[in-house]
Amino acid sequence: MINKTDLRGHERRKYVRLSTVFPVQFRLVSLDLKSYLSDWLQGFTNDVSKGGMCLSVNILKSELAELIKTRRVKIDLQIELPFCKEPLHAQASVAWVKSLSGQQGLSQDSGLALQSHKYLIGLNYEQINWSQSRRIIFYAYLRKLFVPVVFLIIILLGAGLAINGRVNSRLIKGNKALVEQLVKIKQESDAAKQKIEEIGKGRESLLVKIKKLEQRIQSAQEEKLKAEKEDIQAKKESSQNHDLVKKTEGLNAIIDQLIKDKESLRGQLASLYQKENIAAKELSGLDEIRVKLEKTNFDKMYQWLRAHQNPRTGLVMSFEGDSDIANWAFTYDQALAVIAYTKFSDFQCARKILDFFDKKAKRQNGRFFNAYYVTDMEPTEYTLHSGPNIWVGIAIMQYTQSSNDQTYIALARDIARAAMELQNQDKDGGLRGGPDVVWYSTEHNLDAYAFFNMLYEITGRLEYQNAADKVLNWLVKYAYDRQDIPVRRGKGDSTIATDTYAWSIAAIGARRLEELGMSPDNILDFAQKNCGLEVSYVRPEGRTVKIKGFDFAPQKNIARGGVVSSEWTSQMVVAFKVMGDFYQKKGLEEKAKFYFLKADEYLSDLSNMIISSPSPSGQGQGCLPYATQDNVDTGHGWRTPKGKSTGSVAGTVYAIFAYYGYNPLELK
Repeated sequence: MINKTDLRGHERRKYVRLSTVFPVQFRLVSLDLKSYLSDWLQGFTNDVSKGGMCLSVNILKSELAELIKTRRVKIDLQIELPFCKEPLHAQASVAWVKSLSGQQGLSQDSGLALQSHKYLIGLNYEQINWSQSRRIIFYAYLRKLFVPVVFLIIILLGAGLAINGRVNSRLIKGNKALVEQLVKIKQESDAAKQKIEEIGKGRESLLVKIKKLEQRIQSAQEEKLKAEKEDIQAKKESSQNHDLVKKTEGLNAIIDQLIKDKESLRGQLASLYQKENIAAKELSGLDEIRVKLEKTNFDKMYQWLRAHQNPRTGLVMSFEGDSDIANWAFTYDQALAVIAYTKFSDFQCARKILDFFDKKAKRQNGRFFNAYYVTDMEPTEYTLHSGPNIWVGIAIMQYTQSSNDQTYIALARDIARAAMELQNQDKDGGLRGGPDVVWYSTEHNLDAYAFFNMLYEITGRLEYQNAADKVLNWLVKYAYDRQDIPVRRGKGDSTIATDTYAWSIAAIGARRLEELGMSPDNILDFAQKNCGLEVSYVRPEGRTVKIKGFDFAPQKNIARGGVVSSEWTSQMVVAFKVMGDFYQKKGLEEKAKFYFLKADEYLSDLSNMIISSPSPSGQGQGCLPYATQDNVDTGHGWRTPKGKSTGSVAGTVYAIFAYYGYNPLELK
């Protein structure tokens, strides 16, 4: 018998041996390869190499073992490798055999218990496909490396998760700090402004007092002069009037005291001027910091919007924080997101949403439903309203104008066709709120006016200009027909809705409103007087701040009291900036300045509403809640979302529009 130790030492010099185990079927074949000497038997690899393997056999009949020991056979092999559809075939010769201790086993032929031996059989390949040999060795290497590689991967993943968690924690903490810092600076800025106002009031009061003292001094001096003249006259007549002398002396004392009081007040006034200058410098420094922080936070708000786009469906969750509608994507909000992505030239993000509406969204008679689930894209409610559909069309127009990509024009024309079908059903050319409702909304018709004008501008087709003209005639007849309420909420509906006032300016424009006999100044003034207010807002961290903004409706008519809407306040800011641009182009700088200051005032107060994103994906970045109160009646048939920290896509996006002075209802 060949010495196994010598042979295995020789094998190791020729090959790198790998310890691995996988099943092998084998049978004995005569040396001339003409006859099979056994059925298929079961074994397992003990070692493998490029030139052969060590086969471990637990049960083997003695006569077969003898044939193998004396090497009077060759071995046919069927090697079972995982991930291989068919077993690998090879033929080998016996190099060595080692018999291990006897043990009880089962005969592979009869299944009867018998005493047998475990054998290790060294085999050299005589016939094997080269690629199959490589596959065996490759698998063996994988098996050998599997445990350490998996262990290493686990370590790396754990380290990566730990590092990522630490980075995310620092990022969330930093983003939250940015929001809190902006709120703090805003509060300090407001306090400095209030201080300047109080100093100003004190200054005005001192000026009034000084003026009164000057009048009293002048009056006393006139009276003294009169007394002196009378005294001179008396001396000429050689008669001394002691009363006149006393009066003159008394008037001199009064005048001296008044002059002292005046100088004292002037000293106080100078001190106030000094304090006012110091406060003004402090305010200027705070405002410089505030402006930088606002820019950073509004950029973070846009990043929040990008982070919330579902990578698979492209949809954006409308409200982050309200568990009842946590997975809802309102169609109107998706349109706003497309416009925001377009504004920042993130066309890929915009296309993901537009592809959903173009290819995947379920429709009814060509119209989109009001909302869909973010994850599976199924409708959340089977409501069809005109406004959300038209806003998808507006989003396509803004995208097409900015990207020069005509992919979605056909979809925009489909949306317009559905809107014009409703328009043709009305003798006055207005659009109903949807195919299944009878009411008419001013808001939806303002949307349609802007959309039809955009389509005409891009396509040049007169049918869209005609459709826009019909809508405008309807608005004049039914929305702008009363002086006491400049804009009705809808046909036969005198309810005041703040968004119709802002969108009248944004969609129609100040110049066109003036041509129609409407005063854009009166429209905005009416909205401010009826819907503008200041409320106390309790921030998520517990701080109470004052916020000036706009309610959804006149709060005096609603039991809940005042609520500031982030979205509708931002719409008003956009309208103020539109008016500022309008008067600036007309050369009326004072009126332009008035509206720009209004816009800055309300936009600055919106900074107090910015909250940190509550979700892990938001990483603490800034966003805006829908309103200063959650779960309250808006006055228009729906309630604000639940949750003190619920981020709103509509509120956040429109605030971004307001910050950058971007009007989504106009092509630029």
